[in-house]
Amino acid sequence: MKNKGILYAISIISLWLVALVYLLNYKIDFYNPLVYVFVLVQTHLYTGIFITAHDAIHGVVAPDNKKLNYWIGFLCATIFAYNNYEKLSRKHHLHHAHVVTENDPDYYNGNFFRWYLKFALEYVTVWQILFMAITYNILKLFFPMENLIVFWEIPAILSTLQLFYFGTYLPHRGEHAPTDKYKARSQKLNHFVAFMSCYFFGYHHEHHAYPYLPWWKLADAKEREATLINEV
Repeated sequence: MKNKGILYAISIISLWLVALVYLLNYKIDFYNPLVYVFVLVQTHLYTGIFITAHDAIHGVVAPDNKKLNYWIGFLCATIFAYNNYEKLSRKHHLHHAHVVTENDPDYYNGNFFRWYLKFALEYVTVWQILFMAITYNILKLFFPMENLIVFWEIPAILSTLQLFYFGTYLPHRGEHAPTDKYKARSQKLNHFVAFMSCYFFGYHHEHHAYPYLPWWKLADAKEREATLINEV
């Protein structure tokens, strides 16, 4: 399908928005296991929002329409806690160009927590925090504060952890083979786990090898890589 990237983007954004509106009006009972399921669902959709912004950075959401591709990426970055799309784009291209070096804005040679803190500080700005605070105070005029925290704020925070752990920390930590110019490892071949964990971005070596592939094509790339390794 020619416009599959646009269709996936619209689907993820729509599902996130519909779920958020529903959940902001949902009666919370912390003894109800559905509350925690909904938190995980909304976290996964938030991750999809960011992955869509990421694909727009690579120009693959709407490859035949640069202006539409930009605005989809801009919208998704903004939805994801008012991230600056231009800043994300600039730093992500630096990440690909200087992966696992001192010039890589996503890399830190340290433990998980210090690396995550450095990663967060690399992108979070005072303006983001200000806009989030303003939005929160406006929304709480219409929705319960508890719902905003549980279904809007917590999923966004969990999503950043999900993106960092599966899309940055696991692929790039530790030593890499001298022959691996991408300095990126991939998780084992399991499409269900790969999709649920980070929209196939656990297949991270494939993403660095083929950055022009949208997230849903990384599974095919992983299968091809696995076939080549088995043949050798």
